[in-house]
Amino acid sequence: MRIVDLSMPVREHFRWQPQISVKGDKSAGDQFRVTRLSTTCHGFTHVDAQAHFIAGAPTIEATPLEQVVGPARVFDLSDVGPDEEITPARLAAADPGGAEGDILLLATQWDLKRDAGTRAFWTEAPWLNRAAAEWIAALRPRALAVDFPQDYPIRLLLDGIAVPDEEHVTHDVLLRQGVTLIEYIANTAALSASRVLLSAAPLKIENADGAPARAYAIEGLL
Repeated sequence: MRIVDLSMPVREHFRWQPQISVKGDKSAGDQFRVTRLSTTCHGFTHVDAQAHFIAGAPTIEATPLEQVVGPARVFDLSDVGPDEEITPARLAAADPGGAEGDILLLATQWDLKRDAGTRAFWTEAPWLNRAAAEWIAALRPRALAVDFPQDYPIRLLLDGIAVPDEEHVTHDVLLRQGVTLIEYIANTAALSASRVLLSAAPLKIENADGAPARAYAIEGLL
């Protein structure tokens, strides 16, 4: 059995700007060291609830753990290049095969090609077209996990540019069909198996539309 950490570290970042402060110093005699964190629920490795994109839909505490913990099949997309449009044919060629209800993990190893703390990670990333999102939905997975900004308009958000909902293709297609999104996993180059047990349990924050998650894969159990 081998455990692979797939989580982005929560630290200073130009896009999300988390506020992290520490109170107390054990070496100075304080009883406790306590860290305080203020950040968005949609930064770093996180899970999207349907409420993130759909009015009146369930919030994150209503997302069953079965949606984000379970068998996953790894799509080796490590040869995908910058700004490449990922099509159904490209996904089909990388699909190792599996069962309905699998979590699908798209592993482009994008964090090896661009630093996630830089603008280029977002503006030069590969992306899924709408047909690819529909192809994924047809497999009826419980969740989709991605290691890159999977919808083209995500890069436009950096400059405050809004586009119609339907252009956020994985959100529009998959969240509407009950497929949970696990966004911005990392370190997929460390995976060696095409089938893993994936866990990406989000924090149980009431009435939130998403939550940070500690994502990891366990190899050797499936």
